[in-house]
Amino acid sequence: MDEAELAARIDHTVLGPETTPADVERVLDEAAEYGMNACVPPCYVAEAAEHAPDVTLATVVGFPHGQHATGAKRAEAVTAVEDGADELDVVINVGRLQAGQHDAVRDELATVVDAVAVPVKVIIETALLTDEDKHDACRLAADAGADFVKTSTGFAEAGARVDDVALMSEYLPVKASGGVGDFETAKKMFEAGAERIGASSGVAIVEDFRR
Repeated sequence: MDEAELAARIDHTVLGPETTPADVERVLDEAAEYGMNACVPPCYVAEAAEHAPDVTLATVVGFPHGQHATGAKRAEAVTAVEDGADELDVVINVGRLQAGQHDAVRDELATVVDAVAVPVKVIIETALLTDEDKHDACRLAADAGADFVKTSTGFAEAGARVDDVALMSEYLPVKASGGVGDFETAKKMFEAGAERIGASSGVAIVEDFRR
């Protein structure tokens, strides 16, 4: 791939609890300069869409633990799109998944997907799951009509792993997120089947590619 293709597959991200408006503007400016997408907290989506209207803008739903009530997730998704989000990354309810409440998990995801007309990525938080859980989560996301599955929030004990990306890519396009800080790591994720990278180090990844 060339630099433009690489950059277009990176969601340059700022989602920490201390994220300020200035942090969001910096990430948006970097995304615009390098040709990346951006992923910002929901509270800043309207400002972000106004600040950088040409940047593909993602935000998160039910973040970071996925334990919001279904109605709250739906409302958050709808509000985000109304504010200008182009894509949504929604966190699965890990506890219900692990409890075997698969119908509830699928129905909740479908409620979010059906409420909006933008791509929805489902964050399954691989660090917390067995391989069986990962297969179940990806299958449920696909059944709910999601567009992507995403490895991680970045707030668990581990992030993206090559073997998880390979497993997940059997079901849907994958966004590898968490711990991808350089081009070599990103390349391994792409080779394993990732279509997108989520990283706070988007600039570093592109600069590393240039070298």
